[in-house]
Amino acid sequence: MAMEGQNGTEASGKAKVTLYWLEKSRAQRILWLLEELKIDYELKTYKRVNMQAPAELKKIHPLGKAPLISIQAEGAAEPIVLAESGLITEYLIDHFGPWLAPKRWQEGKENQVQGETEEWLRYRYFMHYTEGTIMPYMVFALLFKIIKAKSPFFIKPVANAIAGNIESMYLKPNLETNLDFLESQVKSAPNGGGFLCGSTLTGADILMSYPLSAAKGRSDLTKDKYPALWAYVDRLEERDGYKKSVQKIIEVEGSYDPSF
Repeated sequence: MAMEGQNGTEASGKAKVTLYWLEKSRAQRILWLLEELKIDYELKTYKRVNMQAPAELKKIHPLGKAPLISIQAEGAAEPIVLAESGLITEYLIDHFGPWLAPKRWQEGKENQVQGETEEWLRYRYFMHYTEGTIMPYMVFALLFKIIKAKSPFFIKPVANAIAGNIESMYLKPNLETNLDFLESQVKSAPNGGGFLCGSTLTGADILMSYPLSAAKGRSDLTKDKYPALWAYVDRLEERDGYKKSVQKIIEVEGSYDPSF
């Protein structure tokens, strides 16, 4: 189903932006980003089929995954199609929302090795960390949940035992290490903190929202154990752009489920 975004900018007025959104996917972060950028966009939504993305998405990109975004500049013969949350986020911020990336260089150290600001280094790090480090553990958690729920009854005891052992020996310790790390990063953020890279929202925070909201829903992330991280996720979910992105899906789909 398609739906138009609301508040455009001069930059977005020169380009047609289309988001291909899949339920229970990382595409919700890109919808939030578009709302933060306040650019016009078209939203096309898709339902999963047997837990998989529908075949129609392969017409947009060969891998048929979400999120996908197409951008057609004014006068361009064909749009570009971007996949991968990190690339999409960086491209949109570069062209439509540079305020969502920290200042790169310290004064007087432009283009020098170690001339970058702490805020920018954090930003670049967490743009990669989200997908490269913490998201795989969240995917493992989902797979173990499916194994426990979907295994045939005659092998369920064995499947549950294997999944439980891997969870206790590998998954939970690694998740705990990462949540401990993120708790410390939120507490030590520069310029008074509030967000991962400082006192203002960045694209890295938007990307991080998905795994942390999932961790909160799984009870890995608790208010008692991780008070700073819990408050950080609350701040993200209180953003007007975040709320608008959720409301947009409710209007189109009838409901919104933040779980995987």
